[in-house]
Amino acid sequence: MRICAVQTKPIKGDIPRNIAIHKKLIELAVANSADIIIFPELSLTGYEPELANALAVSVDTSQLDDFQIISDAAQCTIGLGMPVKNDLGISISMILFQPHTARGMYSKKYLHPDETPFFISGQSSVGLIGAQSNVALAICYELSIPEHSETAVKNGAELYLASVAKSAAGIEKAAQTLADIAKKHSMTVLMSNCIGYCDNFESGGKTSVWTEKGVLAGQLDDKREGFLLYDTQTKEAIAHYL
Repeated sequence: MRICAVQTKPIKGDIPRNIAIHKKLIELAVANSADIIIFPELSLTGYEPELANALAVSVDTSQLDDFQIISDAAQCTIGLGMPVKNDLGISISMILFQPHTARGMYSKKYLHPDETPFFISGQSSVGLIGAQSNVALAICYELSIPEHSETAVKNGAELYLASVAKSAAGIEKAAQTLADIAKKHSMTVLMSNCIGYCDNFESGGKTSVWTEKGVLAGQLDDKREGFLLYDTQTKEAIAHYL
């Protein structure tokens, strides 16, 4: 399996332009035989909590229909970051497109205290994707909650994909936490982060992958958009930049 952790520079609140960037990166990832393509937290809007109410969509929004067509044609799973609204409120979610499958969604259960004025808990304790249903999803703050990765492992996860929006300082702390998760649970861990300014911080990039022993196997820089492609059979991590 080839897993692609994407690094984007979201344009604040501009969903159409961000969709265009996503499509370009997906096209490149598909050309490199990616099976799973994961984007950063709230990648289609940028991490902008104060704009979430205005930008949130329903999970079945027609704005994203093209991604199902791409998923079907390329036989790959695509996860896009988006604020999603329902009758209870707005969740920080990853909308999932899987080949010839109904649109899915993984929503962030564990919120940072700063997020609670804007979002509700998605009540998703674990989300497993992939052909073997052995790839667990996490969204940003969740990686710092031990119960999250432990529950994922109990449910059969062998790989852990974290979609985040973190500053340079935040990335240093998250990197150590993710390396520890990889080593503790003997599973491959990937992190997809953004670059550029969002909310009230400069995003730190450095999208990364760690081996089952917690060793850093590949990492992007903190300046450029692109993706890190990891082959679970060869254990090779390859960086691609736009």
